Order: sequence, then structure tokens, then C-alpha cells
Amino acid sequence: MASLCSLRRPCVRVIAKKVLSLIAVEKTFGRAVKRAGLPLGPGGVWPRPRSLRHAFAVRALQICPDGRDLITKHMLALSTYLGHGKVARTYWYLEAVPDLMRDIADRAEQFAMGGRA
Repeated sequence: MASLCSLRRPCVRVIAKKVLSLIAVEKTFGRAVKRAGLPLGPGGVWPRPRSLRHAFAVRALQICPDGRDLITKHMLALSTYLGHGKVARTYWYLEAVPDLMRDIADRAEQFAMGGRA
């Protein structure tokens, strides 16, 4: 299977041991989205499988517990779950979501003013 699937050419292996291409997965997902009646997303595009991954990562960060050690462990666990080779790639989600950046800025300001962050 290593020769058929890679990070550059993702695929899914099903019970019947048939390899599905990314295009086939996206087409099937698109049909499911339309049947479910989901609305168009920003820019008038339908949700994609990657949208679920992004939503999961953002929600996981939004519910992250307080405390430097807990945040570090949470980020490492999320990074591992997402399959990121480097934790730094998971930090992109912090930058991509204004609410998370606002929370970080508020805590940094609180810490700089002598409070607990």
C-alpha cells in the first residue's frame, strides 16, 4: 500500500481492499453534502472532506484547557492526530482563526500586566 498512497497522493483503503482515489472520495462526499442539504460555505463553495478536518482542528483548539503544560500537551496530541510531522504546522490553525488569535493576545496582555495567563 505504501507505493499506492503517500502524503502527496492520499487515498482510502476500504474493507474490500480496493483503493479509492481522492477524487472518488471528494465526489462521493459532495453527493452526500448535497443530499444532506448542507448550505454553501464562504465564497459559494460546497464543504469538502478537508473542511471537516479544519473544523475539527479549530474546535479542538477552542476547547483547549488552560495552563501552559496542558496547552502544550493538547497541541502535541492534536498535531499527532492530524498527522503533522512538526507541531509548528498545527500552530497555523491558531493564526487562521481570529477568535483564537484574540484569546492569545488577551492572555499575553494579561500576562504582561502581571496577571496570570
